[in-house]
Amino acid sequence: MSLTNQLTVEWLGRVGYAEALAMQDALVERISLGDEPERLLLLEHDAIYTIGRTRDTSSLRDPALLPHPVLETNRGGQATWHGPGQLVGYPLLDLRSRGRDLHVYLRALEDVLIAALAVLQIDAGRREGLTGVWVQDRKIASIGVGVRKWVTMHGFALNVCGELSGFDAIVPCGIADVRMTAVERESGRATDVEAVAATVATCFRAVFEIPRSG
Repeated sequence: MSLTNQLTVEWLGRVGYAEALAMQDALVERISLGDEPERLLLLEHDAIYTIGRTRDTSSLRDPALLPHPVLETNRGGQATWHGPGQLVGYPLLDLRSRGRDLHVYLRALEDVLIAALAVLQIDAGRREGLTGVWVQDRKIASIGVGVRKWVTMHGFALNVCGELSGFDAIVPCGIADVRMTAVERESGRATDVEAVAATVATCFRAVFEIPRSG
């Protein structure tokens, strides 16, 4: 049975990073075999730093002084912070049926987040040469993906709540002097991560869901 026209979105709440990574590993294998529908996992993490597979770890500043654990993981990109108040999205999509183009995929993820922020009355966009989503010169969402057997894993992190001190100990995504922001800071309103997840899910389906035939 073909599952390429199915897309499941799940809100998981607070999930440990290692647990979420193991979940992705298992789903990538099953999706690549056609045994599972494509997924979008939406969740929060406990505070942790992650960095992609790179010899350059300068974005960690001083690893001995980091206030939270750090984990090297199989995505692209430099260091970032995950923690409570941040919406993390892990799309597990089969790019074999979606053009096998990572650049197109990254731009589509940005489209999803820009559309969701517009619903939240935040005017966000891109910055030339930089992956992610910005509000003028302030970065509100980071993107770092991995692909195995043309099935995607990892994804995006959208800062929702205003507590961003976890970024202070690193150079976020390796971008010097970057200013991080959040939905609450830009909107001036208290915001619930799960409610933002619902908005992102709707926008994600609009961009990525394949219409059913028949």
